[in-house]
Amino acid sequence: MQDIKQREMKMQEKRKQTPRREFIKTIPSLRTMWFYKNNGLTTIFPQTERIKWVVSHKEFEQNKDNLLNQGRMYDFNMSFFENFKALFRSIDFPPTRLYGECENANFTDQTVNIKNCYLSYVVIRDCENVFYSLSVKEHSINIFNSFMVWDTCENVYFSKGIIKSFNIFHSKHIVNSSNIWFSTNLIGCSECILCDNLNSQSYCIENKQYTQEEYVQKKQELLQQKDKFFSRYLQLSDQGNNIWSTNSSGNCNIECTDIENGYYNAQVKEWRNLILIGGKESGERVYDSFLNTPSETDVYGVFSAWFCSNIYNAYHISGGANIYYSSFLENCSHCLWCIGLKNKEFCIFNRQYSKDDWFTLANQIFQKMDAEWILWLPFPWDVNPFYFNDTAAYLIDDSFTKEEVTKEWYLRRDEEIRVDVPAWAEVIGAKDFANYQWYDAKGEWNINPEILKKVIRDEKGNIYRIMPMELSFLQKYGLPLPEIHRLERIKLGFKFK
Repeated sequence: MQDIKQREMKMQEKRKQTPRREFIKTIPSLRTMWFYKNNGLTTIFPQTERIKWVVSHKEFEQNKDNLLNQGRMYDFNMSFFENFKALFRSIDFPPTRLYGECENANFTDQTVNIKNCYLSYVVIRDCENVFYSLSVKEHSINIFNSFMVWDTCENVYFSKGIIKSFNIFHSKHIVNSSNIWFSTNLIGCSECILCDNLNSQSYCIENKQYTQEEYVQKKQELLQQKDKFFSRYLQLSDQGNNIWSTNSSGNCNIECTDIENGYYNAQVKEWRNLILIGGKESGERVYDSFLNTPSETDVYGVFSAWFCSNIYNAYHISGGANIYYSSFLENCSHCLWCIGLKNKEFCIFNRQYSKDDWFTLANQIFQKMDAEWILWLPFPWDVNPFYFNDTAAYLIDDSFTKEEVTKEWYLRRDEEIRVDVPAWAEVIGAKDFANYQWYDAKGEWNINPEILKKVIRDEKGNIYRIMPMELSFLQKYGLPLPEIHRLERIKLGFKFK
């Protein structure tokens, strides 16, 4: 055990020195932002030689106990990464990663106990009605086109960095607030429009306070200007304040202490290179991590962990401890280089061992990795099954060139993804929305439900549809139809100052 602890410390020290750009290239590149067709299924995995096959969620779950039978003995004549690739490419994967009880969530990835979720990613713990969004957590309901919405939020549209708030529209970096439009960096505010950097204020427009009667009249006038909604959002600053934080650099870090290069995080301490880490619990000593949900402690080089401790170079671990170079586990401990296991312990390459045998073999493998100077490296890049330019890494930093990523064996997509448009469907341009939305003679906002039958093409040629639940939300809150594709909406969340 002591030998493993020493090598854990070596991995920790190396991870604490990772350049920011290297972190972005290796960790957020594990979060694809696209869905493909593969084996007749809608999935996050494109058709490449890097995975064996995609099977239904039901088939994958039924086969989980058999994954131990697919385990491999470690071949000391091969490098560790070659051993890992052989296992990785022998396993069938589910189309997406769903944990717990998920209802009506077939077009989502990395969700835990959610209901009615569509084309969204990382939706965690008792959330409902989430569309076209990334990182929505803890009892949040009716969330559309948004980025980082955490902790009992409700009715949030085209917004990012929202915590414990409701009725938030086209806004950024809002905490403990309600009924907010086109505003940034508000704490404990209500009924504010076009405001910035306010604390505990109400009935404000452009940071000027009005009587309730004056505010209601001016609000009504401003909200009739539907053609300005999207442009007002684009004009908002992407610089989020570091609220209730000390010694923290980055953007929109809330209740954080001693963090460097942090963006959109909450309740974390002693971290470096982290993006979208947070939840109701706290976390500490986490480095080079993306889209994690604490509580977590001692996590290094990890993508999308949840309730875990002592994790190294692993991704989407839903609960667990002492995990190394593993992926898609659930409630496991002491797993090295394992894939897809559930409620298992003392496993290496999906083979189960006694505790003593596990420590003996683990020490031997760690020793070999250390001697080869690869102990602290991330997953081998030629195991990454996603097109680099379809991942969050490219949305965060689009300066990565084709030559740079393909030289390091990442995949890159050059051809357009084919979108099937039904022969019966009428395609309209977003510029034609005036024919489908208007104020009636009574001054009430209307959207023609015939829009549900149309296929929409935005200015870039991207194709999308309007869904019934989405339409109901737009009509209820007097919102105009979205003029850009759902991925273009999510991209706006990745604009970090």
